[in-house]
Amino acid sequence: MAEDVQTVRNVPAPFIEAGGKTFLDLLTSAVGDYRTADLSKIFGSQFVAGQDPLQAQAQQVATQGIGAYKPFLQAAAASTGPGAYKQFMSPYQQDVIDTTMADFDVQAAKGAQGVPAAAIAAGAFGGGREGVQRAEYQASSDRNRAGIQAQLRQQGFQQAQQLAQQNMANQLGLGQAQQGFTGQDVGVLSTLGAQNQAQQQAQLSAQQQLLQQQLMQPITAAQTYGSGVTGLISGYPGQTQQQITPTPSFAQTALGTGATLAGIYRGFGLGG
Repeated sequence: MAEDVQTVRNVPAPFIEAGGKTFLDLLTSAVGDYRTADLSKIFGSQFVAGQDPLQAQAQQVATQGIGAYKPFLQAAAASTGPGAYKQFMSPYQQDVIDTTMADFDVQAAKGAQGVPAAAIAAGAFGGGREGVQRAEYQASSDRNRAGIQAQLRQQGFQQAQQLAQQNMANQLGLGQAQQGFTGQDVGVLSTLGAQNQAQQQAQLSAQQQLLQQQLMQPITAAQTYGSGVTGLISGYPGQTQQQITPTPSFAQTALGTGATLAGIYRGFGLGG
């Protein structure tokens, strides 16, 4: 007589086995939802902060400031060259010269009156010596007059030259100042715009992280649940189950075989 078949299994406790099944169901569902999720809702350019209005204004100011120094450069260039001093000559220059020369002539005339007196005192009145003295005095007076006039004109020219050079330096300084002020405006606007953009980016990143956490929450929850079940399996002893399967008798085997053959015959249309 054949012996019965004995099977021995080491199985977890029923509540642990039920928890494992629940974990697999949760994980399967979560993974399925993740695979079919529309990732364009949590990734993409919508989570990148755009240009702040202050940054756009900074670009506009910088663009408008390009070449804004040119009028000052042109004005400075007009203050160079051989004739640049003319526009800076004092309009009262000739008046000053005329007044000075008129006063000089008055004083020279008074001085000329002393020549005859000196000739009388020297006993040479009306002679050739007096004529020589008069000629020398007039020549000296003319030289002094011409020297004073030239000096006045030279002073006016030098003053005009200095004014032209000063104007050139002023125009160049204004051009540099204009560029500097423009750069300061661009810097301030760019800094404030970058701060606003960073704040907006932080908000968009926080929103994106929230959406990612919401998408991953089912998987995270299933993994957490599975970790608890795993801990129970490792800390709770399994149960031994024995199962005895009787060996079928010859008659049962024959009946089973006959039934199987009969089914095969019927399948081919050979049976009744």
